[in-house]
Amino acid sequence: MAVLATLVAGALGAGVMNLLSLNRFEAPGSESMRARTALADRFDTGAPNVALLVTARQGTVDSPEVAAAGRALTEELAGHPGVGDAWSYWSRGNTETLRSTDSRQALVLAWLPGDANEVRRDVLPTLAPAFDRQDAAVTVSVGGGDELFRQVMEQARRDFLRAELVILPLVLLLLWLAYRRIAAALITLGVGLFAMLGSLALLRGLVLVTDISTFAANIALVMGIGLGVDYGLFMIFRFREELGAGSGVSEAVARTRRSAGRTVVFSGVTVAASLAVLFVFPFPFLRSFAYAGIAVVLTAVVGATVILPAALTLLGHRVQRRGPVRDSIWYGVTNRVMARPVLLGGAALAVLLLLGSPFLGVRFGLPDDRVLPESAPVRQVYDQIRAGFTQEEADAVQVVAPTSDAAAVGPYAMALSRVDGVVRVDSAAGSFAHGQPVTAPAGTRFTSTTGTGTWLSVVPSSDRLERDATGLVGEVRAIPAPFDVLVGGYPADLTDYRDGVTARLPVIAGLIVLVTFVVLFVMTGSVVAPIKAVVLNTLSLSVMFGVLVFVFQDGHFAGLLGFTPTGSIEPSVPILMFCVAYGLSMDYEVFLLARIKEEYDRTGDVVRSVPLGIARSAPLVTAAAAILAVSFAAYATGRVVFLQQLGIGMALAVLVDATLIRGVLLPALMRLAGHANWWAPAPLRRLHRRIGLTEAPVDERRADADALASR
Repeated sequence: MAVLATLVAGALGAGVMNLLSLNRFEAPGSESMRARTALADRFDTGAPNVALLVTARQGTVDSPEVAAAGRALTEELAGHPGVGDAWSYWSRGNTETLRSTDSRQALVLAWLPGDANEVRRDVLPTLAPAFDRQDAAVTVSVGGGDELFRQVMEQARRDFLRAELVILPLVLLLLWLAYRRIAAALITLGVGLFAMLGSLALLRGLVLVTDISTFAANIALVMGIGLGVDYGLFMIFRFREELGAGSGVSEAVARTRRSAGRTVVFSGVTVAASLAVLFVFPFPFLRSFAYAGIAVVLTAVVGATVILPAALTLLGHRVQRRGPVRDSIWYGVTNRVMARPVLLGGAALAVLLLLGSPFLGVRFGLPDDRVLPESAPVRQVYDQIRAGFTQEEADAVQVVAPTSDAAAVGPYAMALSRVDGVVRVDSAAGSFAHGQPVTAPAGTRFTSTTGTGTWLSVVPSSDRLERDATGLVGEVRAIPAPFDVLVGGYPADLTDYRDGVTARLPVIAGLIVLVTFVVLFVMTGSVVAPIKAVVLNTLSLSVMFGVLVFVFQDGHFAGLLGFTPTGSIEPSVPILMFCVAYGLSMDYEVFLLARIKEEYDRTGDVVRSVPLGIARSAPLVTAAAAILAVSFAAYATGRVVFLQQLGIGMALAVLVDATLIRGVLLPALMRLAGHANWWAPAPLRRLHRRIGLTEAPVDERRADADALASR
């Protein structure tokens, strides 16, 4: 049945990638989105999402044969299916903002209406090959925001596929090293495969009622293997322990499901809740990861608590291999840490603070083409634009006035042209630069099709856009307008998205802390354990973020990893990593505390229970962390910066959490806290007696554990 269920899940999930959505960096309901809608409805235009870079093979873009080719190219692009509006250097009166400084290159820009799915799946796959060409007069290369992220998606898909092909045999090898039993390794990997394929099958059902991003499916592949293997390891380690204690196979399976299975459910709830906080964001891109994460947790828990026990019943003693608990290296390490908790705990804390310190200099910025390697075609287009153009008309800020006073347009455009970093402002009243008119009014491009309203194009310099795009948008919005305006365009889209993400960070942090408290209190009956968990997890995450800043913002090891640093970090990926890493940190916290609490409930010894509990769970935590770190690290070989950040940051977070955090700081803090580890106010102790669950069977609990904890 388990094999059949996995095959069915694989069949259902096989076609899910074609049903998932493509997303832009946009904030629903924001000012920039309202500006986009107004431009499309009233002016039949919008921010250009496709750009053709035209290079003269001989002469300049003003040479007769090149100019003729440019005009013909503009008309051809305007008539291509799916293109709503197109303009160029040649159709706009040879405006210098669309020409390179050496006059050998010029731009043709186009607006493709529709959402990301329509543009990237229906239009660009035929448009890009059709216009990527060369003839006797010109060479044409295709770029633009939607073409950029179409290539990011395709590269990411190839990177994920290549990583999965590497991960599966590596995971199997590591599982064999952990078990020294190929049968145990195979069934554990089977749980991971079931979680991965089952989550894709669930996502296929979810796309019927909501939008799910394609990147969410990739996260499901990463976490499916990782969590499935984690939970499989935990169950099999506990099953071996029960067999070693003299239980028969059937009894060992039953006791494993009652004890370790309960802890797996706790862990699953914790990881799912950590990812569910992403529902706070109104952005489909981030909400998709919540759906994917919950789907992964659900299938991983089912695989570990329903499918795996059936396999263990069949395999029985063939998975058994266990040495005495006190022979564990972690038993000795923990005892040494608890003998010198201040010295060793302080040293570990100093290392963690040092590794996390670069995060103090974090700068959140906006993504661009440099998320791709230099060899990517669209990246090469933008490298040429950066080198040859001093202005960014393709990324102009668009100011939309649904209703306006025609006489006031000129003075307002003049004021906008004085903003630092603005090269030119084009409007119905003409073009302005540095507070002076440079061209007279021309045509009806900036006039509404309904007869009322206007819009203005604020063209920034390349330097200002790269240095401070969000500041530019803020300054444009701060200029007093003589009529109601909406500020949009690609820089405003990204600014509103970034602001929407960062504004919800306090809510995310609060919800995470609440989840931590509730889950650990229900499991342990302590209010101190959740506080320690928050502190330890914060230290673990600070290391991850510190490395992100040190490597990807500041550019250390950029040559080795093959990426181009931009001096900032796009915020949504670290937020995703925060939720995933926090959930996994809590995963290990639950595993360790469950065994420590079991030993404490059994013996009442607040000191001895810590090394015993850690010795029983640390081997599996170490094995799980190694496997999960290898799984994430495989994505560091990808060619998309987002995947490299995910791979390196998550792998390091997992390793640091399983070693310095759980191996040193956790026992050090528990030794210093003593009986306070299990303290709770009397009303909460009574509440816990009603709802609390522990890994130990009920008949093994000490009746006076709570009384001892309250001394």
